[in-house]
Amino acid sequence: MSKNTGTGTGADGPPDRVPDAAPDTPRGREGRVRWRKSAAVAVPAVLAVGAMSVVMAQGALAASFAVSGTSFQVSSSKLSSKGLASYVQTDRSVDGKGHPVALLGIGEATLTDICQSAEVGTPLGTVVFKLTAGGPAGEVTASNLVIDGEDLDGDATFGTAQIGRDASTLDRVDGVKGEPGKFGLQAGDIEVVGVKSHAWSATGGNFRLKGMRVSVGLDGEKCF
Repeated sequence: MSKNTGTGTGADGPPDRVPDAAPDTPRGREGRVRWRKSAAVAVPAVLAVGAMSVVMAQGALAASFAVSGTSFQVSSSKLSSKGLASYVQTDRSVDGKGHPVALLGIGEATLTDICQSAEVGTPLGTVVFKLTAGGPAGEVTASNLVIDGEDLDGDATFGTAQIGRDASTLDRVDGVKGEPGKFGLQAGDIEVVGVKSHAWSATGGNFRLKGMRVSVGLDGEKCF
C-alpha cells in the first residue's frame, strides 16, 4: 500500500516532514514555515526602507543624489535656527568626481530672504538661473535645512558649541549624523547675518518660499 502524501496522516507510515522544518512540524504547516522564512528576509528590508523614508522626510540626505557639475550661490540677509550640526563629507557628480563639502544641518531655519543662483551653459551661451524669495513678501522657512557647502561667510552668534564631537553622535538636528570617528561640531540657537555660501546641494522639509521668483537670462545677475 502506498504512503499517503496528501495530508501527512497516513496510517501506514509517519507523517511527511519539511526537510528544514523542526522535527515536530507536520507537512500541513509547510506554508506557514515558508512564510516565516520569507518574513525573516523581508522585515529587515522593510525596516531599512522605512528608516530611509524618515530620514528623507527630515531632509538629511542632501548628498543622496548625484550633484550637478556646477556649484551654486546661496545668500540671505539673515538666517536663524534652533540648532546647527555639521561634518565633512564628499558629494559626487554623475561622472564620479568627488566634491568635498561641509554638510550643514540647520534645524527649523528662518531666513529674512533667500537668493540662489547658478551659471548654466546653453547653446546660446552661459545663462544665470536665479531664484529669490522672502523680503517684503515675508520670511522664508524650512524644517531641517541641509546645505552641502564649500564655504559659508557671515557674522554669526550662537549658543553652546561643541567642536570636535564625533560626527556619529551629533544630536542637535534630527537625522544629521556622520560616520563614527569623523570630526563634527554642533551648536545651539544660531543667527548668521550676511550669509553667503557656495554650495553643491541644498534640501529641506516643508520649504515655504513667500514671494518666490525664478528667472533665467543671458545677462542675469548672480546673488553676489
